[in-house]
Amino acid sequence: MSEARTAGPAALAVENIEVVYHHTVQVLRGLSLTVPTGQIVALLGSNGAGKTTTLKAISGLLPMEVGAIRGGQIHYQGERINDVAPHLLARRGIGHVREGRHVFEDLTVDENLIAAGSALIGRNIKPEPELIYEYFPRLKERRSQVAGYLSGGEQQMLAIGRALLGKPSLMLLDEPSLGLAPLVVEQIFEIIARINREQGVSMLLVEQNAMAAFGIAQYGYIMESGKVVIDGPTDKLVKDPDVQRFYLGYGEKSDALASFRDVKHYKRRKRWLS
Repeated sequence: MSEARTAGPAALAVENIEVVYHHTVQVLRGLSLTVPTGQIVALLGSNGAGKTTTLKAISGLLPMEVGAIRGGQIHYQGERINDVAPHLLARRGIGHVREGRHVFEDLTVDENLIAAGSALIGRNIKPEPELIYEYFPRLKERRSQVAGYLSGGEQQMLAIGRALLGKPSLMLLDEPSLGLAPLVVEQIFEIIARINREQGVSMLLVEQNAMAAFGIAQYGYIMESGKVVIDGPTDKLVKDPDVQRFYLGYGEKSDALASFRDVKHYKRRKRWLS
């Protein structure tokens, strides 16, 4: 595990957590990661690695899916949050943009943002929908349109805008590029980077599009089978030959080694036997 990269408490510290579903199915196996205050951290991995479960553990959504944290600690701004309810975490400044967008399809864009204002209850902060429209001018043009008729990219913008309206200090972003055209992905990632830069929002970004994620993140973690197998600054990860091969699409794809975890295990075993 890498050392802390900022002074003082990190925005988020996940320490050796174990997560199970239905009391028997273990998904996370001693996962640890850190999101330093004000930084974007990328979390990558193949389907089924446990990325989405990690975000749900942080935002308190596991009990809704018969999941539970069975070990380890999660700290947000230095305070343990393992057992805090999702709506209370939202009010404390954790915004979760879930995979699949989950906008209110029967409400207009404006009404979706009004609903998101509930995250500000008890915080003495006024919602600023015009800030959202500044970041997403396309939403302003469609503010009276029912969200179910927006394009996929516009719905993703709305999902991010709803989270931002709650004035989060930490945003969890789950596959924001999923199902979107490359040009739209580029636009959305530029806005995510701008929000981080201008609002100082710390971000944990789950992605399968490694190039897009590494383009805006300062640090990255790669998961396999419920735990981190490698982490480091993104400028170093992009130069790692195994990361290039398994996540950036470089090199041969026909090798018998099936995953990043397999190749790391092979290399460790080779060192031990030599």
